[in-house]
Amino acid sequence: MVIELNHTELSKENSVQLSWVERLVEVSVFLFLIVPSMAISFFAIKQGSLSFVLVSISAILRDLALVSLILFFIWRNKEPVTWIGWTFKNSNKEIVLGIVLFIPFSFGTDLLEKGLQAVRFSVPSTPLPSFLAARGMAEFLLAFVLVVIVALAEETIFRGYLILRFKDVTASPTVAVLLSAGVFSLGHGYEGSSGVITVGVMGMVFALIYMWRKSLVAPIVMHFLQDFIGIVIMPLLGKG
Repeated sequence: MVIELNHTELSKENSVQLSWVERLVEVSVFLFLIVPSMAISFFAIKQGSLSFVLVSISAILRDLALVSLILFFIWRNKEPVTWIGWTFKNSNKEIVLGIVLFIPFSFGTDLLEKGLQAVRFSVPSTPLPSFLAARGMAEFLLAFVLVVIVALAEETIFRGYLILRFKDVTASPTVAVLLSAGVFSLGHGYEGSSGVITVGVMGMVFALIYMWRKSLVAPIVMHFLQDFIGIVIMPLLGKG
């Protein structure tokens, strides 16, 4: 009993003493991370099927929660947010650069995916699920909000934060870029192997631009345009 008591006291002495505000922020971030997705899952099960609205709201809340967690880590570590590319210096120039680079980027990734399909890399065996397609003006407005938040959040997550941490762990920028691109591509299995590889290459391009510019602005613009065309413009034109 004495040994256990001494061990407990020693653990308390060696632990980080958090203030009330720090504890509140920590539990708030944790709840924000898990509660919305649990609630969305509950309502989706009750409805018996998924819808574009539920999937979009779930994705928005998930991405906002993950960015909140990243900002919490940055705050706790007393790191400047500029380390993950949140810098708006010369932002107008970066926005223009993103728009200009998107043109060859879009053509290049389209050619890559078609080339992979031509050499028998797999494509989706069935059409994309209906819950990925917006219908009606209200859903198209939600789709616009979705692509804005996804571009901001995913570039913060996969380029800014993961590259920073992978560089810390591996001491290799090249490995950091490859790992972040690999993780980025994992959520696109529904697009077949050709889509997964193409998304991985897109992730590497975004990462290289981010590391070149030391800013997330241009990659965010490119990511937004890519999703905006695919999720909003093409369905509006009846080609989704």
